[in-house]
Amino acid sequence: MKKLSETYKELGIAFSFPIRIKDANGNETYRENSDGFWCRCEYDASGNATYYESSNDFWCRYERDADGYATYYEDSNDFWCRYERDANGYETYYESSNGTKQGTPRSANKT
Repeated sequence: MKKLSETYKELGIAFSFPIRIKDANGNETYRENSDGFWCRCEYDASGNATYYESSNDFWCRYERDADGYATYYEDSNDFWCRYERDANGYETYYESSNGTKQGTPRSANKT
């Protein structure tokens, strides 16, 4: 991804570091520091992070339920995890790519 500072320079737009851009809800969607580090983030309508990436070649994404709780996470390090929650938002099941499993998945409760 092209850094915003490069675009500003090409367009002759004056700027100073850090460069920070926020959406209408005040969530920071882009940040760039003078050392070349940048990151960007996407949010859902409720302001919950759904995607992040940075100049360190790291990215992650979240899937969320209607209440904003994470139901799935994955990242560029090949790690993933998924969550199940009850009606009150309490975690009832968790499993991850490193083999961790806690609780009982909903599918095990079906007869």
